[in-house]
Amino acid sequence: MTSVDAFNDADAETAAALLHPCCASTAWAKAVVAGRPYPDLDALIAASDPVVKDLSWADVEEALAAHPRIGDRPKVAVTTEKRWSQGEQAGVADADREVLAALADGNAAYEARFGHVYLVCASGRSAEELLGILQDRLDNDPAHEHDVVRGELAAITRLRLAKLFS
Repeated sequence: MTSVDAFNDADAETAAALLHPCCASTAWAKAVVAGRPYPDLDALIAASDPVVKDLSWADVEEALAAHPRIGDRPKVAVTTEKRWSQGEQAGVADADREVLAALADGNAAYEARFGHVYLVCASGRSAEELLGILQDRLDNDPAHEHDVVRGELAAITRLRLAKLFS
């Protein structure tokens, strides 16, 4: 946890490193850092959303690489991102084996169809709900799914910025 003032005062490299757990896109971090100073967390979050939505697909893929599959249960949460992902996916922790198996199958189908991990803002959602969303999104065309992924990435980033700066 850090303050927005400390973030504003940090050198660019340190500030970008602070942001990494929120969104692993280098381009996103550079753009948010370049927008400093921010008067408060709300302004920082407001600045983040349009940056996420304007990321190139390669930059989105860089961010996606830091996200585990929905339903994966890492043995040890050694990074901030992994700890946050575990908390965000808490609704999956008590899922029964059938739902976990369906999520694993759905993840595989999604990755085969779209070429990247299924990204969804999982906070406050049950395993069954996440599975339903995944199944619905399998019907999206790739261009529409890219837009959906950007929206989900923006939502996750907002939550994580709030965690980092609160």
